[in-house]
Order: sequence, then structure tokens, then C-alpha cells
Amino acid sequence: MKKTFFKILAKLNKALLPSYSKRGIDLSKASKFQLAIIGWRYFVTTKAIS
Repeated sequence: MKKTFFKILAKLNKALLPSYSKRGIDLSKASKFQLAIIGWRYFVTTKAIS
């Protein structure tokens, strides 16, 4: 059930949150808010995969 929750959450992230990798954003120039979004997407994706 936990894995299913994270899979659904990952799909919502993909639909709602911006993808900074497609924009080619430089991590050293990213704002704190952008870094928080990147970290959140990474966390959810790793939980959905494992």
C-alpha cells in the first residue's frame, strides 16, 4: 500500500510540478524553492521505485 501511494504521488508530481531537468537549470544557480522541489521529486521517485 505504501508503494502504491508513492506511485500515485509521483504521477501527481509529474503532472503538477515543473521539471527543471528539461529546462536545463544549473543547480548552483537554483533558488531554495527550486531545490526543495527537486529534492521532493527525488524523494517521491525513489520511494515509488523501491
